[in-house]
Amino acid sequence: MLRVTDDPTPRDPVPAGSAPPDPIPHWPGQFVDLPGSQVFVRTAPAAESAEPAVFIHGLGGSSTNWTDLMDLLSRPVVGHADATVLACWAIDLPGFGSSPPPASDDYSINAHATAVVELIEKLGRGPVHLISNSMGGAVSTRVAACRPDLVRTLTLVSPALPDLRPRPLPLRLALAALPGVGPAIMDGLRRLPAEVRTDRALRDVYTDPGVVHPSRRQEEIAEVLRRDTLLYANHALIRSARSLVTEYFKVGRRSLWRDAARVEAPALILHGSHDRLVNPVMAGKAARAFPTARVLVLPGVGHVAMMERPGTVAAEVRAFLDWVKAAGGPAIAAGRLSEEAAANQVQS
Repeated sequence: MLRVTDDPTPRDPVPAGSAPPDPIPHWPGQFVDLPGSQVFVRTAPAAESAEPAVFIHGLGGSSTNWTDLMDLLSRPVVGHADATVLACWAIDLPGFGSSPPPASDDYSINAHATAVVELIEKLGRGPVHLISNSMGGAVSTRVAACRPDLVRTLTLVSPALPDLRPRPLPLRLALAALPGVGPAIMDGLRRLPAEVRTDRALRDVYTDPGVVHPSRRQEEIAEVLRRDTLLYANHALIRSARSLVTEYFKVGRRSLWRDAARVEAPALILHGSHDRLVNPVMAGKAARAFPTARVLVLPGVGHVAMMERPGTVAAEVRAFLDWVKAAGGPAIAAGRLSEEAAANQVQS
């Protein structure tokens, strides 16, 4: 099912003339030792009956990208006693956020997927709702395809799935992934003030960077400065970008699109109509590729809908989880939606 929303609710932008509310602090976290790496994981606890969810950030992002969405999804909904409440864990992939680099120096999509699998197994709460953005969408698609026993549902926000049509920002990413070129580009960027780099990044992923609260912008600037002190930070970014570009050229059974076709869990796929990194026209291909999918294009939204419009995304995730429950019943516990139930839920 593919749908373009015409009037998403609740509305996230602050009314004209109103001061934006202060944002909530980022969720606390701790280091978790996995068989192949050590990762930093932020947690938004919920009621004991809450269903487990793991959040995966995109290239250059971190677990803090999910702060507002985790807040909304971990709280009960007033007037909707049956709404699914999530116990949320957000991972910093190895080499990103506060996670140290992997001992293997492997930043491939497969290696990131292995870290996610190991975390889910370590939590002991699977199957989980897997929620991801951009490169994290590629990672979680591979996880869902290879380990269906660990994934209850899959939510992809602007997933970075293979698309070889040229666009300015993805071409810039591909150029940065070239051996010898990426380090030179990153060294050049590093000479720019952190404020300039932060504002450029916000313009790349938000339709309207003005919605970013000043305190959140300052946090992003501080994070850029902190990452500048880490010798491995640029290396992690370049190697992960190179791995993602490599995935775009894989064909046959090794393709991410073949992985999408193998996903057994119901999927919610959200694209932003003004996304400059992932072309929203890929929503149509995603609707055809995933066996059971609800695919939406959000108008006026960029690459990080969960940060730009967290209320809208939370509402769509809850509606999706309600849809899954109504359609699949007990089958959802195994991460599967029956063909008959799926057919009954398809909307034109």
